[in-house]
Amino acid sequence: MTATTPTLALDFKSATIYTLRIVLHRHDSKALLAALDQRMQDAGSFFEDEAVVIDASQVEGEINWPPFLQALQRHRLHAVGIVAHGDNLANAQTLGLTAIDLSTPRPASQPAQEKDTPSVAAKAKRNRPTTDTDASAPTPAPAALVINRQLRSGQRVYARDTDLIVMGVVSQGAEVIADGNIHVYGPLRGKAMAGARGDETARIFTTHLDPELLAIAGVYRAIETQLEDRLHGQPVVVQREGDTLRFIPLDN
Repeated sequence: MTATTPTLALDFKSATIYTLRIVLHRHDSKALLAALDQRMQDAGSFFEDEAVVIDASQVEGEINWPPFLQALQRHRLHAVGIVAHGDNLANAQTLGLTAIDLSTPRPASQPAQEKDTPSVAAKAKRNRPTTDTDASAPTPAPAALVINRQLRSGQRVYARDTDLIVMGVVSQGAEVIADGNIHVYGPLRGKAMAGARGDETARIFTTHLDPELLAIAGVYRAIETQLEDRLHGQPVVVQREGDTLRFIPLDN
C-alpha cells in the first residue's frame, strides 16, 4: 500500500500587508479626537475599513486610550498595533494592541545630475559578476511594479519599496499605493497614494487626471468637485510642497 501525505488544515506563508500609520503628536484627548474627526472629514471614505498602526513614539504625556480607540472604531478604522514607549505602550497593550516594530522608511529619492547619468560602460561594469575587488558594489533597487491592465472598482495595488506603473485605467473606487512614485498611463479616476512610507519627494504622474483622492507622504486632497479645465482630464504631475499638493500640467 502506498503511503500518502496527510493534507494540512492550515499553513503559514509570508505576506506583505499595507497598513496606515496614524502618528500622534500630542496626548490631549480633546485635541486628538478633533484632529481625527477633521482628517476623516477631509478624506471622505478613503480610509474607511483600513487597518492602522498607531504611532505614539513622539508623545511624552500619558494618552487616554479608550476614547481614542472608540473614535477610530466610529470612523471604521481598525487598530492592529501600537508604536510607543513607557506607560503609553503598557496601557495600550492592556487594551489588546500589539507592539509593532515599524520598518525603516523608504529613503527619499534624489534627482540625478546630468554628470551622474550612468554611461553604457558604467552600466556594463555594474552588471558584471561581482568579484572580490567589487565587494562594495551596490544592491540594485527593486524594479517598478508594472500593471498591464485596467484596475476596477474595489481593486487595490500596493508597490512596496518601489514605483508603481499602471498601463491602463484606474477606475473610480480603485486604489493605487506605492512607497515610491505612481505613474498612470491612462485615466486616473480612483485614489492614488505615493510615498506611502514617508518619501516626501515621491510624485504622481498621469496622462488623464480625474481622481477621487490623491496623497503623497501623508498629505492628501479629496477631489469633491471637478478640477479646473487646465488640470481636469489633462497630463499632470502632482508633487508635495510643504503641507500641500501642487498640480503641474505636463505640457508646461
